[in-house]
Amino acid sequence: MTDSKYFTTTKKGEIFELKAELNSDKKEKKKEAVKKVIASMTVGKDVSALFPDVVNCMQTDNLELKKLVYLYLMNYAKSQPDMAIMAVNTFVKDCEDLNPLIRALAVRTMGCIRVDKITEYLCEPLRKCLKDEDPYVRKTAAVCVAKLHDINAQLVEDQGFLDTLKDLISDSNPMVVANAVAALSEIAESHPNSNLLDLNPQTINKLLTALNECTEWGQIFILDCLASYLPRDDRESQSICERVTPRLSHANSAVVLSAVKVLMKFMEMLPKDLDYYGTLLKKLAPPLVTLLSAEPELQYVALRNINLIVQKRPEILKHEMKVFFVKYNDPIYVKLEKLDIMIRLASQANIAQVLAELKEYATEVDVDFVRKAVRAIGRCAIKVEQSAERCVSTLLDLIQTKVNYVVQEAIVVIKDIFRKYPNKYESVIATLCENLDSLDEPEARAAMIWIVGEYAERIDNADELLESFLEGFHDESTQVQLQLLTAIVKLFLKKPTETQELVQQVLSLATQDSDNPDLRDRGYIYWRLLSTDPVAAKEVVLAEKPLISEETDLIEPTLLEELICHIGTLASVYHKPPSAFVEGSRGVQHKRLPPRAGSGESTESPDVGQSGPSEAPPAVIPSQGDLLGDLLNLDLAPPTATVPSVQPSMQMGAMDLLGGGLDSLLGGDIGGSPSMGAGLGAAPAAMPASLGGAPAVGGGLGDLFDLGGGVGMPTGSYVAPKTVWLLAMKAKGLEISGTFARRGGIIQMDLSLTNKAMSVMTDFAIQFNRNSFGLAPAGPLQVLTPLSPNQTIDVSLPLSTSGPVMKMEPLNNLQVAVKNNIDVFYFSCQYPLSLLFVEDGKMDRQVFLATWKDIPNDNEAQFQIKDIHLNSDVASNKLQGSNIFTIAKRTVEGQDMLYQSVKLTNGIWVLAEMRIQTGNPNYTLSIKCRAPEVCPFVYQCYELVLKN
Repeated sequence: MTDSKYFTTTKKGEIFELKAELNSDKKEKKKEAVKKVIASMTVGKDVSALFPDVVNCMQTDNLELKKLVYLYLMNYAKSQPDMAIMAVNTFVKDCEDLNPLIRALAVRTMGCIRVDKITEYLCEPLRKCLKDEDPYVRKTAAVCVAKLHDINAQLVEDQGFLDTLKDLISDSNPMVVANAVAALSEIAESHPNSNLLDLNPQTINKLLTALNECTEWGQIFILDCLASYLPRDDRESQSICERVTPRLSHANSAVVLSAVKVLMKFMEMLPKDLDYYGTLLKKLAPPLVTLLSAEPELQYVALRNINLIVQKRPEILKHEMKVFFVKYNDPIYVKLEKLDIMIRLASQANIAQVLAELKEYATEVDVDFVRKAVRAIGRCAIKVEQSAERCVSTLLDLIQTKVNYVVQEAIVVIKDIFRKYPNKYESVIATLCENLDSLDEPEARAAMIWIVGEYAERIDNADELLESFLEGFHDESTQVQLQLLTAIVKLFLKKPTETQELVQQVLSLATQDSDNPDLRDRGYIYWRLLSTDPVAAKEVVLAEKPLISEETDLIEPTLLEELICHIGTLASVYHKPPSAFVEGSRGVQHKRLPPRAGSGESTESPDVGQSGPSEAPPAVIPSQGDLLGDLLNLDLAPPTATVPSVQPSMQMGAMDLLGGGLDSLLGGDIGGSPSMGAGLGAAPAAMPASLGGAPAVGGGLGDLFDLGGGVGMPTGSYVAPKTVWLLAMKAKGLEISGTFARRGGIIQMDLSLTNKAMSVMTDFAIQFNRNSFGLAPAGPLQVLTPLSPNQTIDVSLPLSTSGPVMKMEPLNNLQVAVKNNIDVFYFSCQYPLSLLFVEDGKMDRQVFLATWKDIPNDNEAQFQIKDIHLNSDVASNKLQGSNIFTIAKRTVEGQDMLYQSVKLTNGIWVLAEMRIQTGNPNYTLSIKCRAPEVCPFVYQCYELVLKN
C-alpha cells in the first residue's frame, strides 16, 4: 500500500495516540508515527505539540526516518526556537557520521533552520563539511553558506566562510564548483559592490573546465557567472565563446538561453570582420529555432528572448522567417509574439512572403490576432519602402471585406502610411470616406478625422464630414475631441470663408462647454492664435510634419543592452529591468554589454562614452515616444514673425542673445546677417513684446502648469542654501530641493532628491526647456543607486551653456522636467546671473573707456545697495571672487569710485561704476550694457555677493 493512506485519516484527538507511538520501542511503529505527523503537518494541522517527541526520534540510523524528522524540524523550528536547540547536538554528531548522505542531510537542514540562536552552533560543523572529503557533502555545504549569509551576513564574514567558498571554485569536482559559484552569485546579488566573484582568466578557465561535466542547473550557474566577466581583449572573448558554443545543443532550454546570453555579450568585443564572428552568427540561429518546437509556454519565453536578440542583431535570424509563421493551433500569446518578430525581420528580400502570410492572418476568426495582423501590414509599409504600394493595395482589399474591425484597423494604419509617404497614396481617401459611418472605435474615428483635416483641400465635402462628427461632440472620447478640434482649425485655415461658423462652434464647444483641461487649453491656444495672428496660426497648425520613423516600438538602446544581459530571466520576458519589478535591494544592479573592441564603429555602451571629453553627452531620454522628450521639444515661444532666426553656427554661445555685446564693443562685428543684428539690436522695444507679452501662450510652461518658486543666488564662494523646487505632494512623493553654484569655471546644479513615497524610485533623468542663456545638462543625472522610501540623495549636475536658446520671462527662469520610473514631473526655478560670469571678464582700461562712451545713456541703470559695511578694497576682492573685475579705482572728495566689468557666457559685456562714500553704508551702482534687460539681474548679484 502506498503512503497516500496517511492523508486519508479523519480521526480526532489523535495527538495523544501519535505521542504514544513516537515513544514506542519498535522502530517500524516509530517510523509509521513520524509519517503520520508529517502527513498531518502537510495538510495544515498543528502538530507542534509533538516537537520533543519527534526530536527524540532523531537518534536513529534509519536514513528515511532521519529525513522525515529533519523535515518536521525545518517546519517548526522557527515557532519553537527554544526547543529546536535540543536538536543541535544531533546535528553536530550527524555532521561527523560515516555516511556522507547523513552528513549532507544534516548540513542542508542546518541551513534551512532560520533561528538566530542556533546559527552560531552550526559554524563549526559547517566549516568541517566545507572541507569534507566527499564532494556531495562539500556541494551541499556550499549552498548552506549562502543560506546562512541570508540569516546572519556578519557571522559568515567573520567566520571566513566566504574565503572558503572562493577556494571551492578551484575544487576538483564540477558540481562543487557549480554550487560554490551559485552561492557566491547569490551573496553578491545582495551586496552589489562587494566584488566577491573576483573573476580572472585562471578562474574563468576552471569554470569552463567544470562546465562540461556538471549537471544542467550547475551549467546555468556557471554560464550566468561567466556572463558577468569582462574579457581583456577580443582573443580571450573568442576563446570563451568557442568553449561555451557546445552548450547551444543542450536539451535543457534554460542552458541554451544562458549560453546565448554569454555569446551575445562577448560578441560585442569581436571585430565584425573576423571570420569567427560570422561563424558564431550562424551557430546561434539553429538552437533558437529548436526552442520553438517546445510546448507553447516555453515557446513564448523563447519568443520574448528572440524579440530582444532580433532587435540587437537581426542578422542572426534573417534567413529563418518561416519558423515564425503562425500555426493554426498556436495559442494567441504565441501568435502575437511571432507576428511581432516577423515584422522585425521583414526586409526587401522576404516582404512578398510576409505580406501573403499577413493577408491570410487578416481573415482569421480571432479578433485580436486579426487587428494585430492588419497593423503589421501597415508597419511593413513603413519599414520597407519598396513594399508600401503593395501594402496599401492589400489594406484596400481588406477594407472591401467590410468587416468592421478590419476596416477600422486599416484606417488607423493608413493614417501612419500617409505620415511616412506624404502626397503619394492620397488617391485612396475617397474609399476611406465611404466607410465613415461604420467607424465606432475612438482610435479609428480620430485617424479618419486627422485624414479629413490634413487633406481637407482634396475633399470637396470635408466641412460636411467634420460637421457630422461635431453633432455628438460631447459623447466622443477625448482623443476624438482633440483631433476634431485640430482638424476643423486646419480646415478653417485652408478654407476660411466657408467654415467660419464651424470653427466658432468647435472652439465654443471646446472652451466653454467642456470640463477637460487638455481640450480647453488647446481650444484657448487656437482661439488666441487665430484672433491675434492668423498668419502665425497657419505656420503653427499647418507646419510640415516630421516623417514617422520605421520602428516606433523598438526598446531604447541602453535598456535593450541591460535586457540582453538578463536573457533567460524574468526580465527578458517582461522586457523590463529587474529594478522595475523586484522589490528591495536585490536584483537592482544595472548590467551593461561590454564595449566593442578592435573595430572602428562606435559602441552603444554608455561606459565608453567616458573615453574622450570631446564626445557629445548622451541624450538623456532618447526613446522616440517619450513624454518628457515630446514635451520639452515643443517650441513654447509664441510663433510670431518678430522672433529673429539664428544661424546654427551662432547658436552655441558666440551669439548675443539680447542684442549688443561683443559685436560693437571694439567697433567690429562678430558675424551673422545684418538683419539678425538689427533684429537683436531692437531688443528693448521689440523683443519683450514678441517673446513675453503676446497673449497667445502667456508665459510658456510656467503658466500652463502654474509653476513658481525660485532660489537664492550663489556667487563665487557663496552658495545659497537649497530651497524646495518641487513639493512631494505635486510629484507623487518625490521632493526636489536645489541651488546653483559656479566652481572652477564649471556651472553646477546641486540637487537633493527625497523619496517620500512608499515605493523605490529609479531611472532618473533630467531635461531643461529652452532658456535665455542656453543652459543644458552637460551629462546625465547620475543617481547610481535606487532611491528607497524616506531616503535622500545629493546629486551635483554639471551644466553647459550650449543648449537651445529662447528668451524667458523673467530672464533667469529655468523650466525643468525630471523623469523617474513613476512619471515625469515639471518645475521652474531661477538661477543667479553670476553663474554666467566668466573668468576672462576683465576688460582693458582703454576699451572700457571707449565702450562706456559708446553705449547710449538710455541703457544706463542706477541702483542703491543698502546696509553694506565694507571698505572699497574688501568689496572689490569679494566681487572678484564672483568674476566681477575691478578695472580701475579713483578717489574723489572722499568717495571711492570702482570701475568694473563682467562678461557673460554668451559674450555680453556689462560695465559698472560703484561709488562708496566713507561712513555711508549705502553704495550707488551704475550699470551700462547693450542689453539693458540684464542690468537688474546683475544688480541682484552685486547685492547678494556683498551681503553674504
